[in-house]
Amino acid sequence: MSNNLMKQCTLSKEISLTGVGLHTGKEVTLTFKPAPENTGYIFVRNDIEGSPIIEADANYVTNTQRGTNLEKNGVKIQTSEHVLAALVGLEVDNCILELNASEPPIMDGSSKFFVEAIEKAGIVQQNANREEYLVTEVINYLDEETGSEITIIPADEYQVTTMVDFGTKVLGTQNASIKHISDFKSEISESRTFSFLHEIETLLDHGLIKGGDLNNAIVYVDKALSPKTMEKLRHAFGKDNISVKPNGILDNLTLHYPNEAARHKLLDVIGDLALIGTRIRGKVIANKPGHYVNTQFAKKLSKIIKMESRNKIPTFDLKKTPVKDVNQIMDMLPHRPPFLFVDKILELSENHVVGLKNVTMNEPFFIGHFPGAPVMPGVLIVEAMAQTGGILALSTVPDPENYLTYFMKINNVKFKQQVNPGDTLIFDLKLMTPIRRGIVLMNGVAYVNEKVVAQAELMAQIVKTKNI
Repeated sequence: MSNNLMKQCTLSKEISLTGVGLHTGKEVTLTFKPAPENTGYIFVRNDIEGSPIIEADANYVTNTQRGTNLEKNGVKIQTSEHVLAALVGLEVDNCILELNASEPPIMDGSSKFFVEAIEKAGIVQQNANREEYLVTEVINYLDEETGSEITIIPADEYQVTTMVDFGTKVLGTQNASIKHISDFKSEISESRTFSFLHEIETLLDHGLIKGGDLNNAIVYVDKALSPKTMEKLRHAFGKDNISVKPNGILDNLTLHYPNEAARHKLLDVIGDLALIGTRIRGKVIANKPGHYVNTQFAKKLSKIIKMESRNKIPTFDLKKTPVKDVNQIMDMLPHRPPFLFVDKILELSENHVVGLKNVTMNEPFFIGHFPGAPVMPGVLIVEAMAQTGGILALSTVPDPENYLTYFMKINNVKFKQQVNPGDTLIFDLKLMTPIRRGIVLMNGVAYVNEKVVAQAELMAQIVKTKNI
């Protein structure tokens, strides 16, 4: 996670919109309300007793057949993506979305009316800093069955590219991109939802598209229009005449962009990835995206972010007086230069210790490792970690000078970055289990410049020296 020192934002005041839900056909009022810092996006069903809350969280996604649907304790929110995309697109961090039905109004099938409402309400800064997840490596999700794939790669800001391929003549391959989230309103927000004629027919036959009229969906005609189908559509949409334009869409709408379908898919990606619950700094590349693959990717990324935040890099005050200086360290450890690799102990408690080593060109190992390209050997980083851990272990006995600590086992060692002359190494070790019978099991992490350079699980034994 990184803090880019931008402030969180919410709405200045509440604002409501009324319309019908696309799938339910029910009139619904949606109210955007200001929310406290660190709230994120939450839905409130005020038509249900107790006004239950459903957080915009990927882990509540239950169904993605016709939109992204959330469910918590039996309470549902349908088709959440267009509303959430508007909030992300206008960089609103905290908002309460109050509804008196399960589904927000479809409006014209885009995010346009939600964007207008949010802007009308106004956006205000809050005191808390905005945090975002900084993408440092490629993260990927592939749906083997459909070939849909989402990848995120490092980038300077949040960017999205969608590539869609429907394999039909009327709507072949299309791409859309957004390089700056500030372009969402002008480039993406007006892109409307779309459907193919065969899907519309099926939904109509099953009564699943009650709120749809031909003003909130682009209909691509991927099959011949029979008189029976024409009659069905005329009846469903209350139109006297329906025909197909030369570009293969029904004559209800004029496309805003030739690639409006790809832009709407991009809008959906932004809305679905809002369910990660954290701002993202990285570039999303979505190939044949859909609500299922979008939300599966959101779940995966959400899990990674939670795991990394649990292992969040701690900050240490290097200027404060150390708990132990190098002389006090030598009073406890038997190691001596050139094999003493801890200069200071910054923190020490019953179950953790933080040590520091200033790495200089004067280290004797740099003579041979490597001439002209000095790199601290990984085994010595682990040794330094172990010496720091030795301080924690020996602080549990009354006469540490009469004890030694011996390595028994090292597990899960990983080296992430080089350590070079001029670096300040910080070692953070925590007991994994209480010390029993002199056996010490610790988890150690080494940092340089707030980056992990190495980690390991260390097991050692405290042994009394024989000459006592």
